[in-house]
Amino acid sequence: MATLRIVDVTDGDSFGLVPPCADPGFDHRTCDYWEDADRGSKAARASWLSASAAPPATRPSRPRNPFGDDETDEPAINPFVPPGGPAANPFAPPPSRGPAPNLFALDDDEAPINPFAPPPRERPRVGIDAPRKLGLLARGLAVFGSYAKALLADDEPVAYAQFGPLSAYPRAQRLRDLYRQLPAAPLPAVITCIATTADARHAGHALLLVAAVCDDLASRGFSAVEAYPEAHARPDSTSAATVEFWLAAGFVLAVDDERFPVVRRELG
Repeated sequence: MATLRIVDVTDGDSFGLVPPCADPGFDHRTCDYWEDADRGSKAARASWLSASAAPPATRPSRPRNPFGDDETDEPAINPFVPPGGPAANPFAPPPSRGPAPNLFALDDDEAPINPFAPPPRERPRVGIDAPRKLGLLARGLAVFGSYAKALLADDEPVAYAQFGPLSAYPRAQRLRDLYRQLPAAPLPAVITCIATTADARHAGHALLLVAAVCDDLASRGFSAVEAYPEAHARPDSTSAATVEFWLAAGFVLAVDDERFPVVRRELG
């Protein structure tokens, strides 16, 4: 029997354990379908997998100053400011010599230390050069925790689940807004994706992973979790599974819709 292990996707090493999709045209590691309700895509995008620094900031363009002398990059002349800069304000108090030194400060670049408070806790985060999808999964690390898990059989990734608070997935919120009969409060957590590699199907891995996710969400204080399967979708083209799968995982059919069903499970 294979040794099974579930890993939270929180950093570069665990992100490397996300298994490939059964259909090579899709990729869990580059999918932003649920995060972007308008332009999200499930497509495999190799460029997303390479670390890249944030694009350099660009200076916004400004309208032409009617008092400017020409169209060069030289600063425009303001005729209402005297040469040499603005005049001193005769009503302003004299400049301060600066605050008294803080004996507990480490240096000029660090915040003062409060000797009576515990040291600040280091917040989990990923670098700005992390792959884009890892950055999306890491948005809630400091407050919510992980947004994804991978299941390994004998250290081989075989299943993947993505989940989190409803606020993290605008497409799920938009879909949920279609049905007023769904409870408005408290808002549920959602499982957006559950997928197994083609070679590891029918071994119960996806059901085991969903059970682990539900236990995790309950420990974080959620009272319910929802999922939004795709009706009539090919197995390899969706990671939202089928209604039948979710019923086997302990969910109930909350909205029986021909195109966009909703399944829900109360968490104890």
